[in-house]
Amino acid sequence: MSVDRALLDPLLVFASGARLERGFGHLDRAGAVVSGRGPELWINARMTYVFSLASLLPDPPVDAAGLARHGVETLAGPFADPVHGGWWSALDLAGEPQADLRSCYDHAFVVLASATATAAGVPGARDLLDRALLVHAERFWDEDRGLCVESWSGDWSVAEDYRGANSCMHTVEAYLVAADTTGDPVWRARALRIAEHLVHRVARAHDWRLVEHFDADWRPLPEHHRGRPADPFRPYGATPGHGLEWARLLVTLRAALEAAGEPPPAWLLEAAVGLFDRAATDADEGRTGFPYTTDWAGAAVVDQRFHWVHCEAVLAADALARATGEQRYADLARRWWAFTVDHFIEADGSWLHELDAELRPAGVTWSGKPDAYHAVNALLLPSLPLTPSAAVAMTYR
Repeated sequence: MSVDRALLDPLLVFASGARLERGFGHLDRAGAVVSGRGPELWINARMTYVFSLASLLPDPPVDAAGLARHGVETLAGPFADPVHGGWWSALDLAGEPQADLRSCYDHAFVVLASATATAAGVPGARDLLDRALLVHAERFWDEDRGLCVESWSGDWSVAEDYRGANSCMHTVEAYLVAADTTGDPVWRARALRIAEHLVHRVARAHDWRLVEHFDADWRPLPEHHRGRPADPFRPYGATPGHGLEWARLLVTLRAALEAAGEPPPAWLLEAAVGLFDRAATDADEGRTGFPYTTDWAGAAVVDQRFHWVHCEAVLAADALARATGEQRYADLARRWWAFTVDHFIEADGSWLHELDAELRPAGVTWSGKPDAYHAVNALLLPSLPLTPSAAVAMTYR
């Protein structure tokens, strides 16, 4: 499958409008930076990732290399805490820190962005990656558990009494790219340990529905946020989109282990299929598109449609089609991609982030169009091998 530049190029042009003096801002639906809202770490890291990949395209429609460099310089500069280490989660428009929480989720995206930028040859990216990996290893990685601490206070003195699967999932993604970029297999081994606990043990025990929330001792909290079901990062219940995203990552991890000459455990593919089938059955059967969340019996709780969920559905189906050779996955990838193109992509090439159950633009959980990370992945990854990571693979072209 080749990259559809007729869809990718307008999206990159739209995303380039997020550039601020320092980093990237939060775009509204029309493509303007939301007034008075300073840059946020996770958006800046994701946009740096996007433009690092775009810089490897032939004739990108924007100055992708310059935008990637801008992202790296902002992450290495204003976002970096020179006193305590790590990165601020948000800045004001003058570049002053606005929140001192140290989040594993945010820091995983700094690893992902800096590793991708390193592979793309962005100046300063390797130094940023070395710092990001050191912080992640020292502050978030729990060697005894083989999992990640969720967050810390700004001076690293107090850890949050909560553990989350979402931040661990994005750590798996980031560690796989770090392993490809640095050549250090420790990151791949840690990704496997995370997946083994959260998927092979916990999700399997819950009929392949992912438990997202845990206490500090990693005891499941299935009722967490029942009163806040539409929370953008910690919603109640099962999240089919994460089941699909994990399925893709497990296929990628399996391919990466094989490529490294490390026999992958048999459960990786079994678990990917289990997660995929459970999410597809709960979320897609009898509905038009995928709801955000379900309860523990598979009934929709938040019946909004998010672009990222549909991106991950397509990517998981595509990955499993290639890993197994089964036609049913390829058929689902085509069907879900057609739905995504029809309902999420606007005339200017930007992507709606949320629809309601009647497929009308909505903003209950996500306002505007804050980043292009999932959409760019959906457009690029099916044209690339399962391993190595996107930026490394694109340098081979």
